[in-house]
Amino acid sequence: MARIGYLWNTPHYKYLEEDKQWMLDNGCEQIIEEQNIHEKLRPEWQRLIEALTTSDELVVGKFSNAVRGARELSILLEFCRKNMVRVISIRDRIDSTGEMFKDTRSSDILNMMATLPQEALAMRRANSSTSKLKKPIKAHTSATLLKLERNKMVVNMYKSGHTIDDIWQRSGFKSRSSLFRILNVAGVDLNRGHTKGPLKKRSNSKEDDNEKD
Repeated sequence: MARIGYLWNTPHYKYLEEDKQWMLDNGCEQIIEEQNIHEKLRPEWQRLIEALTTSDELVVGKFSNAVRGARELSILLEFCRKNMVRVISIRDRIDSTGEMFKDTRSSDILNMMATLPQEALAMRRANSSTSKLKKPIKAHTSATLLKLERNKMVVNMYKSGHTIDDIWQRSGFKSRSSLFRILNVAGVDLNRGHTKGPLKKRSNSKEDDNEKD
């Protein structure tokens, strides 16, 4: 018989250190921490479930920290029931044997089950947002910067009153349609010449299809 603790180590779970200490104080022989970057596949959780045997005890900080929804909770509880594995949730104050947390009521358990999907989803969304913010910003290449500068020049020249021919010659594009495309993307009001208002897509224009900047 072994008592093993499991925690998902994420910045959005504020009880990590407290739960770890609780596990140490209450006889956990091993504490497994799922690292933040591995949560999607949860290799440590999978290995833990496969290693649990009859009469082992699984301790989690909170069910919403260990499983990702009501379905996974149901699968976990059924697994523990079949294999006679005791499961303890510290923050939910639930012990499948009823030995700990004697003041826990049936309404507390039902409330945990009702709020678990929302709690688990909120935690993982917050974690996903943080991961995206940590990704390095993609730097523009020299070619991209030149293209952005050229597009900016086209817009500024049009707004300054330059003719389409002037802008075309200065930009170096092979056709005038490229100028209108840039102006349209930039939301510029085409307010002079033969073309006024927003540029509409022309399905029969071969020039646009074959154009290469």
